[in-house]
Order: sequence, then C-alpha cells, then structure tokens
Amino acid sequence: MPSYEPWNASRAVGIVSDHAHLEGATLPILHALQEAFGYVDAEAVPLIADALNLSRAEVHGCISFYHDFRAHPAGRHAVKLCRAEACQAMGSDRLHGEILSRFQVGWHGTTADGVTVEPVYCLGLCANGPAALVDGEPVAHLTIDGLEAALAESRA
Repeated sequence: MPSYEPWNASRAVGIVSDHAHLEGATLPILHALQEAFGYVDAEAVPLIADALNLSRAEVHGCISFYHDFRAHPAGRHAVKLCRAEACQAMGSDRLHGEILSRFQVGWHGTTADGVTVEPVYCLGLCANGPAALVDGEPVAHLTIDGLEAALAESRA
C-alpha cells in the first residue's frame, strides 16, 4: 500500500493550481489529490470549485459519482471486490456478504486492523471470478480463505 502525505490545505492549493489549466481539470485534480493524500478531503471541495469556477455541489457530485474517490483515509491495506456481472454469476454477492460479515464492515469500511473493503466494477478477470485486488494484486477464484491468505501475504 502506498504511503500518503497527511492532509495539508496549502499543498492541496498547489495541486489544484498545478492542474487547473487542464481541459476538464476536475478529474485530474481529484486524482492528484487522492494520489498525494490517499483521499479527497472535504476542505478540497471549495478549493477546486473556486479554481474551476464550479459550484461546490458540482465538485461534490463528481467525487461521489466515481467509486474510486475516497472522502476519508483508507486503511493500510485495500481489498477491492469485483461487483461486475461475470463475478456475480460466479456467486460474488453471497461471498461479498460473507466477507463483509466476517470483517464486520460495510462497503468502504475499514476494519480495526486497517483493511478497507471497496467495491469495484470489473477487474478484467471475468473468466476467473469471483475476483478481487488485494493491495493492487489480483486474486482470481476468490474465496474467504484465499482472501485471508492474500491479506496475510500482503501484511508480511
């Protein structure tokens, strides 16, 4: 898992200004903020809105529409579970319910030991579903035991 800088409004202003000149700058700014801090802090919304002459609602709408943007820092480890149709056909809905229950979190939640569980929509492993990414590494034919093993390996 990459390490991120702590939220810093001055650094955020710099990131926004570095990207504001781009055509369709909202997404590049959001990606750059998340790359730097690991999430898009609520304080960034008015900074982006002012720089791009957008309403705060437009910026917030963009953040909330795209599943990859986080409004809060993630845990030390990220588990992304595929929610696409091919994985659903292989029983991912039931499996995801079991995983969320075992981890005692909801979607976008973080466990006490620092694992954030997020939905994604297609990892391109359709023939090997259900699938997941554990700290960026693909896991095919996912099971709870396989997920636990992948997390143990990632933690080592």
